[in-house]
This record gives sequence, structure tokens and C-alpha cells, in this order.
Amino acid sequence: MTGIARLRDFVQAMTRIAEAGGEEDRFLTEGAELLAALVARDDWLPPAFALSGPCYRQYLLHCDPLERFSVVSFVWGPGQRTPIHDHLVWGLVGQLRGEEISTEYVLGPPGTPPRPGRRDRLRPGEVARVSARTYDIHVVENAVPEAPSISIHVYGGNIGAVRRHAFDRDTGEARSFVSGYSSDALPNLWDRSGG
Repeated sequence: MTGIARLRDFVQAMTRIAEAGGEEDRFLTEGAELLAALVARDDWLPPAFALSGPCYRQYLLHCDPLERFSVVSFVWGPGQRTPIHDHLVWGLVGQLRGEEISTEYVLGPPGTPPRPGRRDRLRPGEVARVSARTYDIHVVENAVPEAPSISIHVYGGNIGAVRRHAFDRDTGEARSFVSGYSSDALPNLWDRSGG
């Protein structure tokens, strides 16, 4: 199996988890195994969803019709990073190309800077988990200084439509935002004429 069929099979398997009741723990275990299998091979992501830009890009690959989960490719150019932010839903991050560093942040009393915590480096084929119950606030950055890095994220909702927060580095003050997506197009998972 090559090409978009890998993504189609992944989406179908994640939908089966959702249809079976899809508790967060099940997504974070079974879903992580599925994502690890998807990012173990780098022959399926359409080129239009791997383009870097002047800031990091978030391309929607699939959103469950009931918004129980979404699949996104993140493309990080050299030196690009997110602000300190939360998700408010569970999430999985699978490294496809390059490497990323995720630094957890812990909020302190109002008016104080968030404190950095755990720091993880993701390499191709590796998967990390985020959850509003455990590890939800972080910064993600491209760890490769001279090339783009690409990760595949799966979230417990339509992440581009979730109202969440970015946090000021100096004061920890929360600012509400909705990220949206970097493209109006979706890959055609259902055309089997090419694979």
C-alpha cells in the first residue's frame, strides 16, 4: 500500500474507535499505535499539504463529520515555533519528517511567567500525547535549523474551530484564539483511481 491509501486506512481506523465509544484513553493508546504506523512511512502525504511558509502551517487532512477527531499536518520552517498554547482536547503528535521539540509550560499565579517543564524531542516515527488532564500547555518548535519539519497531529475535536488559549511569556495572561487552517482544500481520501 502506498500513497493516500495509508491516510484513508488511518482515518477509517480512527472512525472505528470513535464509533465504538471513543473514550479519550482509547484514542491515546490505540490511536497512538495507529498514528505510529502511519508516520513510520513517508510516502503518503500529498505535496500540497507539506508546504512551508513565512510562519508554521496547519493543514486539515480530515475532520470526522461529527467533529470527534481531526487530522492535521503541521509544517514548520526553520526557526518556526508556536506561542505557549493549550488545546483543551486530547491530542496525538506523530513526527513524519525532520524533528520537533515540545516544551511543556506550567502556569503560576496571575502576573507571573509560565514555567518551562518537560522537554521532548520527537524524531521521525515517534508519537507524543497531549491531554487536558495531564500535558496540555506547551510550545512546539522545529528542531532542524536548516530544513522544514512535518508532524501529523490528531485531536479530539475539530482543532481549527476549538476556542483555546495562548499565554503571554512574561505574565501568563491568557488570550483566546481559534487557529483555523492554512488551506481551504482537503486531500481526496476517497478517490481510489490512483491508489
